Amino acid sequence: MKETFKTFKPKSSLIRQYIDYYYLDVKPCNHVNEFQCFPHFNNTISLYRSHILAEKGHIVFDENAKPLQIFTPTREKVLHIIQSGEVYRLVIVFHPLGIQQFYKHLNFAEYITDFEFFSEDELKKIFSTDQPEVFTNLLDNCLEKRFKRFDHSILEHSIEYIFSRCDDFTVAALSSTLGISRQYLNRNFQAHLGVSVKKFHEIVLFRKTINEKLFDNPDRNFTELAHEFNYNDQSHFNKVYKNFTKNSPKSFFDKGTVLGTQDTFWYLQP
Repeated sequence: MKETFKTFKPKSSLIRQYIDYYYLDVKPCNHVNEFQCFPHFNNTISLYRSHILAEKGHIVFDENAKPLQIFTPTREKVLHIIQSGEVYRLVIVFHPLGIQQFYKHLNFAEYITDFEFFSEDELKKIFSTDQPEVFTNLLDNCLEKRFKRFDHSILEHSIEYIFSRCDDFTVAALSSTLGISRQYLNRNFQAHLGVSVKKFHEIVLFRKTINEKLFDNPDRNFTELAHEFNYNDQSHFNKVYKNFTKNSPKSFFDKGTVLGTQDTFWYLQP
C-alpha cells in the first residue's frame, strides 16, 4: 500500500456523538519519520499494527510484534513523535468526555501503553483491510459493544459553557454559574480530562484560532485574530502561541501541514 493519510467520520449515530473522526496513517518505506503535534482538547487511541514502543514518543516497526495500543490524553504541550520503519496505524480521535463512554477508570495524567482497548481478535480484523469504509464499520461496531453511558453533569455543562463562551470566559464565572467551588471544579477536570479548567479553556481557545486561520478565514491577519478571540493584545496572542508551540503565530502556520480533511496540523520533519 502506498503512503497514505486519510481521515474519515464514524457512521454510527451513537459513535458520532463521542468521536470526532478516525484517521489512517500508512508509511510503507523503511524510513525514520518525525513530526510534532500540538496542544488539543481531544484525546486519542492509536493502534499500530506491528510495532513496539522503544521509549516515550518513539515507535519502532517489528514485523513479529503484536499490535501496539497507545492512549494519548488531552495535550497541553508539544508532542514529538518518531516512527522508525514501516508504519500502519489507525487513530481514534475522541471528543472531550468521549472515551469515558467506552472505557472507565482511565488515568488521564499520562500516556497509557499497557491497556487492552481492543482484543487481539478485533485488531486482527481491523488490520486485515485497507478500505476506510470497512475500517469505519469495524471500529464503530467494536466501540458500540463497549458503550456504557458516562454521566457527569458538572463536566458536561462546563465543557458546553467553555465552548460557547470561549472568548469571554473566566473560571470564577463558570463556578458561580454551577454553584460549586473552583477547587471542586478543578478536581473534576483533573480527574476526567487531565488538565485544569483554566488550561482546558486556553487549549480550546488556541484550537479555535487555529481552525479560524486554517479553514474559516485564511486571509485574516494575526492582529484581527487576536481581537476576534478577545486576547488582551497582539503581544498576549504571540505569547500564547509561543507557550503552546514554541513558535510565533506566523512561524507556526508557515511550518505546519494540514493532513486529511479534519484539524490534524503537524510539523513534518524533513
